[in-house]
Amino acid sequence: MLKMTQLNELKIHQWLQNAIKGSVAMSDETIECVVGEISTALSKQFQETREEKFRWRMSNVGRPYCQLWYQKNKPELAENKNTVFLLNMIVGDIVEAVFKGVMKEAGVAFQDSKSVEGKFGEANIKGTNDLTLDDAVWDVKTASNWSYNNKFESAEKLAADDTFGYVAQLCGYAHADDVEPGGWIVLNKNSMEFKFVPYDIPNQNEVVQEIADKVVELEANKFRRCYEPVEEFYRRKPTGNKKLSVACGFCSFRYDCWNGRIKEEPSRCSTAQEKPMVAYID
Repeated sequence: MLKMTQLNELKIHQWLQNAIKGSVAMSDETIECVVGEISTALSKQFQETREEKFRWRMSNVGRPYCQLWYQKNKPELAENKNTVFLLNMIVGDIVEAVFKGVMKEAGVAFQDSKSVEGKFGEANIKGTNDLTLDDAVWDVKTASNWSYNNKFESAEKLAADDTFGYVAQLCGYAHADDVEPGGWIVLNKNSMEFKFVPYDIPNQNEVVQEIADKVVELEANKFRRCYEPVEEFYRRKPTGNKKLSVACGFCSFRYDCWNGRIKEEPSRCSTAQEKPMVAYID
């Protein structure tokens, strides 16, 4: 898979270089497809009503159990999203649509997104994958500069700290379509660099079983917090303080989950003039 991945990357770089020189041009047909995808994304983000009732989706199967429990039982307690949330989402959709157009022009043969449905435990979970390439399903992701260089360094690195459940999402698509998980095509939002990150961890069946187990547990509907406070260190020494885990910091239900124990304040140990904010657990 690695050799094929490198060949596909090379094809894309070569086509982009030729486009810069003016020796190739994107076809009207491809441009029409890209515009259609962007139009669909705009409609989805700015016209469709947001669902309030919880349902299983491929995009949420990898989320922490405690977060799913809140989405099902207490969705009204979610922290309001930043006002630029939708703009970030649509920028990602636009970049992904354009990149797929570039892939097509570069001669990277793939099957475009399609709806799939798979059985996990007692739940039939639906979703729409991004693309199928070389008989494997791939997800197209836009990532921050930090995430691009750190989390998406490899499948193993991503799986070790998969806050947003990307591994489970990919394996869910693959299971539902009865194909292999290919990996992620990742684009850096800051630099527009891109790379193919192959899914080279032989644990797809384990991930699928974890999804099924989560479905059973949520059906029982008993709350379970997935993360504990973490030790704060300053200059490699413990300070005696506890702070919110990174995963909890991304959760919009964290304030209710921790029952008012979160205290966000400037670092208690930093000597910097501009102290970083830290979410302490007292």
